[in-house]
Amino acid sequence: MTILLREDTGHIATLTMNAPERLNALSDAMLAALHGAFDQIAQDSSIRAVILRGSGKAFCAGHDLKEMQAGRQSPDGGAAYFKDLFDRCAAMMQRIQSMPQPVIAQVHGIATAAGCQLVATCDLAVASDDTRFGVNGVNIGLFCSTPMVALTRNIHRKAAFEMLTTGRFINTREAQDLGLINRAVHTDALERDAQELAQAIAKKLPSAVKIGKQAFYAQAQMTTAEAYAYTGDVMVQNMLVDDTNEGINAFLEKRDPQWS
Repeated sequence: MTILLREDTGHIATLTMNAPERLNALSDAMLAALHGAFDQIAQDSSIRAVILRGSGKAFCAGHDLKEMQAGRQSPDGGAAYFKDLFDRCAAMMQRIQSMPQPVIAQVHGIATAAGCQLVATCDLAVASDDTRFGVNGVNIGLFCSTPMVALTRNIHRKAAFEMLTTGRFINTREAQDLGLINRAVHTDALERDAQELAQAIAKKLPSAVKIGKQAFYAQAQMTTAEAYAYTGDVMVQNMLVDDTNEGINAFLEKRDPQWS
């Protein structure tokens, strides 16, 4: 069985994590497949938006604990394997934010531990109203330190710390209120809403979205003064794009732009 499925519809690529019997856990194979797919899509100029979803009854249950326990059998007790695993996972997560196309998480069922990290990492997220989210590793004695990185960059610190230290799950409405997801929708509307969001992005000038996504994450790490200086330069770069000139002229002339 193919562990990651890809289906392209127009300018939208849909990736489906396809290990339902493991709740789409981020196994070694799944991490490699995801990173490879994101690398491939990043080079595909025909794709303007990506939807990431899971098959079966869950979005993603986090790391594959059976594989992790098997890693303990090495002479070092698994230290080298665990370090490599978390490094590979972090690289995959960062690839999502460095690729030019926005990535939308289409979430259902559960998104736990590194699965919740995956939702927090995606640029946008739409979830069905029966989804549960958690960074619940503390319940089995493993604090979700790497998921914490993405989570604390999405939601209020105190809310994140409570989730991390108690293992408490939150529902879709609370996830939306905290800023973890963009939209909470009825299960029957989940696929439609994710597609509509992707289509709205796909209609925009790809070079402008690429420039903007890169700047969005870069400026977030800067001081206010540094961010204004940097984004001012980005705006200049964007203004000098031929298609941006056409877009502005089209707006002023009350017509549709003829982008190349």
